[in-house]
Amino acid sequence: MAEQSTEPQPFAHLSAKNAALYRDVLLAFARARDRFIVHMRPEDIAGELSRPGDIEGIAAALEQLVEWGNLRADPDTSRVTSVADFHRARYLYQLTAAGQAAEEALAVYDEALGRRGSLQSVALEDIAGQLRALAEMTTADDLDPAKVHLLLLALAERFTGLADNAQAFMASLRRVIDFADGDVDAFIAYKQQLIDYVNKFIADLANRGAEIAALLGRIADVERLLKVAARREAADAAPDARENAIEACLDAWRNRWRGLHDWFVSADSRHLSQARLLRGAAVTAITQLIDTVAVLNERRSGRSDRSADFRALARWFAEAPDDAAAHRLWRAAFGLNSARHLTVTQETVAAWEEEQPGMPWRLASGVRISPQLRRTGAYERRGQPNRVVDRAAQRQILAEQAAQESEQAAEARLRLATPGPIPLSQIGRLDTWAFRLFLGLLGDALSARLPGDSEVRTTTSDGTMEVRMSVVRGGGTVRIETEDGVLRGPEHLIEIVDLTARERAEAIA
Repeated sequence: MAEQSTEPQPFAHLSAKNAALYRDVLLAFARARDRFIVHMRPEDIAGELSRPGDIEGIAAALEQLVEWGNLRADPDTSRVTSVADFHRARYLYQLTAAGQAAEEALAVYDEALGRRGSLQSVALEDIAGQLRALAEMTTADDLDPAKVHLLLLALAERFTGLADNAQAFMASLRRVIDFADGDVDAFIAYKQQLIDYVNKFIADLANRGAEIAALLGRIADVERLLKVAARREAADAAPDARENAIEACLDAWRNRWRGLHDWFVSADSRHLSQARLLRGAAVTAITQLIDTVAVLNERRSGRSDRSADFRALARWFAEAPDDAAAHRLWRAAFGLNSARHLTVTQETVAAWEEEQPGMPWRLASGVRISPQLRRTGAYERRGQPNRVVDRAAQRQILAEQAAQESEQAAEARLRLATPGPIPLSQIGRLDTWAFRLFLGLLGDALSARLPGDSEVRTTTSDGTMEVRMSVVRGGGTVRIETEDGVLRGPEHLIEIVDLTARERAEAIA
């Protein structure tokens, strides 16, 4: 029996000569361990691998794995019935700590390497349900530590799976989009199912994502829930290390909750949530997938790129039987004919009249071409230059229109500026210009408001105005009279600040 080396080498079997046999043996031990079987004999391994006649080869593989430190061999005395049986080498084998760690590492590697990922709409629904349960728990005076801990564990597991699978799916989708070779017909048939699948997830992510963001905003006392879970998780720690264990568990739960919050809730317009970034990446992937299918369809329809054309032309030149055929191919491919169309003068016309009908162009008299044409590709004939058109009247009209529009915009800003927060119902009647500006302000404010926010503050894209809006609970519906009609909507408190007027006042002061 070979002695086990002091330094385990549990990965040495991967590069050995009989690596496939070693992997089968170790996988048999891993499957047996899942059935709570610890020790195995060579004949057990042979039966597991359906190789009952190869016990000697399997025994040799087991000895080698013992030498590498993957397995441990213990004398098998359970079936000894005589002195001869006792002296015969019989062993029970089991995985060592190093061997078990190596198998777990290889399993994780194989899983990560073969993961294709998926977009889990069901996980979004589960996360929303678990958050609703947590939100209801926060209203109770006494929390059940077991329920809180189990809910948070399920929430963390579901969210981790959702994030990892989404990342793996987008990576695999990127590889699909970069498709170059393979079964084009199967790819084109598969792309419609893929597009429908991604579209469905985008819709679910938009709806469920907004709901989850609102639920995260409803759970106010998050720290209380995390402390309960941390204390229960550290309950089995030693008494002298319990405080440190609770603090470590609490830090871990805070980090998980922050990751969940940042995944669904955007901090601001510059720091978008991962859910919104994933939606954008999925939409971009659909567009790129459609473009890829269009390129494949073009290839199937017979269209080729310029490099393929030149390669085909090079083959034709190589296969030309003689120089005359190569010259005919050259003229047909590149159109090298007479250059007289570049310029026609009286001298050219006179030369044409002197030439005999049907004379080949290569035998005709030459045509002088300006060096300017050869150098720049453009030639301007001598003569009186074109008369410059006077556009002063048109520029004056455009300047007057621009001044009028600027004055109307300034009047609209002055009309909409409020002394402070006022209800929308007190805006009053708006003319056409003020109404257009007002609609733009409402659009900027509503697009900047995040799900669950009751107040928003934003600046227009041109930096001339600032608007602040907040929801009025139970305010009903308001009517705003305009020259173009009546605008109806929920009641809000609104404050509009004309930043240009403020800057002018500060400059004067």
